[in-house]
Amino acid sequence: MTLGAPSTFPGDRPTVGHLLASPEPTISFEFFAPKTPEGDVLLWQAIRELEALRPAYVSITYGAGGTTRDTTVAWTERIAGETTLVPMGHLTAVNHSVAELRNVIGHYADAGVRNVLTVRGDPPGDPQAEWIAHPNGLTHADELVRLVRESGDFCVGVAAFVEQHPRSRSLAEDVDTLVRKFQLGADFAITQIFFNWEDYVRLRDAVAARGYDNPIVPGVMPVTNVSQIERFAQLTGMVFPVALAARLREVGDDATAVRAIGVEVATALSDRLLAEGAPGLHLITLNRSTSSREVWRNLREGALV
Repeated sequence: MTLGAPSTFPGDRPTVGHLLASPEPTISFEFFAPKTPEGDVLLWQAIRELEALRPAYVSITYGAGGTTRDTTVAWTERIAGETTLVPMGHLTAVNHSVAELRNVIGHYADAGVRNVLTVRGDPPGDPQAEWIAHPNGLTHADELVRLVRESGDFCVGVAAFVEQHPRSRSLAEDVDTLVRKFQLGADFAITQIFFNWEDYVRLRDAVAARGYDNPIVPGVMPVTNVSQIERFAQLTGMVFPVALAARLREVGDDATAVRAIGVEVATALSDRLLAEGAPGLHLITLNRSTSSREVWRNLREGALV
């Protein structure tokens, strides 16, 4: 990448935007950057097992507060260089100067990564703490969209919230925020995880009513750990259905039973979302392949993907 010049990319991997334009729904997978050698082994195993399913694209997320930036970039580059998968890089504004953000974008470009998901990110330690911008950084996700757009021929994704964002004053404000990101050049959005399909349809239809039909991909996570999903709901304000929580508590520490319920619920949600016209599904794997493979198999057997 030449400093100050737009980026060009080697290879012929399609962009996420191109893939989402297909009449067939896409299935993609999300991983997180590991922090230990053991985590590296588990992640690589999950990547290779899920690669066999030929997903449309995959992504590696940042840790909270941008703490795994270098690891995220390195893993995204490894996927680009050592697999047949289409990688999507992540980029967050938390604790990063504009110069550091440009450096990350440059690494992605050099590795041939054409797809970038831009999110403002949460403060490290406590997602609900006061959000303080880096003194030489950015404040809003729409600024990240503009920065990536100015840096080269990237396909840009953004986050969407089907339930009210914890820092938002209303769902209408969330719609305004997403529309503004589309106006600035975002190609598609991926939602935070949720359990009620009606919330997704409401957001999508509200955005469409504003004149934007950019693909909004539902984020779906098969539950594998009850305490983990409860903590996530507490931190983000996500609605964890009471009936589902009760079912999961009934099986207690039986990991196999918890996974079975998680797969069942994720499959049913995915089925309904696709029936409602969702352009695809972004499955959150938690760096394990079993539940995601089971959801994928269930959808394939139902001829939904």
